[in-house]
Amino acid sequence: MTPITVVEGRRVPLSNLDKVLYPATGTTKGEVLHYYAATAAEVLLPHLRDRPLSFLRYPDGPDGQLFFTKNPPAGTPSWVHTAPVPHHEKEQARQVVVQDLASLMWAANLVVEFHTPQWRAEAPGVADRMVFDLDPGAPATVVECCTVALWLRERLAADGLEAYGKTSGSKGLHLLVPLEPTPSERVSAYAKALAVEAEKKLPDLVVHRMRRALRPGKVFVDFSQNAAAKTTATPYTLRARAEPAVSAPVTWAEIEACRRPGALVFLAGAMAERLARYGDLLAPLTEPDRGRPIPDTL
Repeated sequence: MTPITVVEGRRVPLSNLDKVLYPATGTTKGEVLHYYAATAAEVLLPHLRDRPLSFLRYPDGPDGQLFFTKNPPAGTPSWVHTAPVPHHEKEQARQVVVQDLASLMWAANLVVEFHTPQWRAEAPGVADRMVFDLDPGAPATVVECCTVALWLRERLAADGLEAYGKTSGSKGLHLLVPLEPTPSERVSAYAKALAVEAEKKLPDLVVHRMRRALRPGKVFVDFSQNAAAKTTATPYTLRARAEPAVSAPVTWAEIEACRRPGALVFLAGAMAERLARYGDLLAPLTEPDRGRPIPDTL
């Protein structure tokens, strides 16, 4: 029988708690759910709130089948909030929006990565944040990503914008920038212009095009996730990797000091201590009136 847990008055079934999801560390599904409930919920929920979710599901762990879904899964409880969103194949679709702890635990029980767009459900395609996904091509690593991140931080600051960093939970870094609400097309154009500029300024280190042949030894500055249809791994989500790595916020001091690829890898078990030390380093992204306009120079 599937155990039922009552979360904030909602009955949430939690299944297969002893199932090992991360064989490299022996991490079970129960431990994953505990991470979300006891460690991440307080800081994760503000980054999920009002944002339609895409799920990368990995119910049998990272070595099993992985698949993306945007539609509410079959059996989604009626109390889980959904919101209408534009869809290129039909006039309107609905996606899950996690607004509370009960919904978070229901979603986490599906074994998912949480991915969100740069806009909120009430204003589709109007971004309130910008993202740069810094993806290293071997033999480049996160160390080279940190060098690029520092350049982008200074360049953004010159335009009056403040950047915040987090690990991707995989090989690279994400830079997030709070914005005054701006059409996604305009944000994408600005982000692309900065990626092109980064390649010109750091030609031996940066590439702004996705072609694999261009990327060995360089950092791909991916600006495309600013498109209205794209999503990015949410802060504090676990990733479907060999170990339970977190897409974890990092300080600029940590980015400046990074000298080895493993320096910015944070597993679920390390996050309680980090949160006790730093709190949510990305809290400014959720604060009202924190966003700034992108320049009118494009």
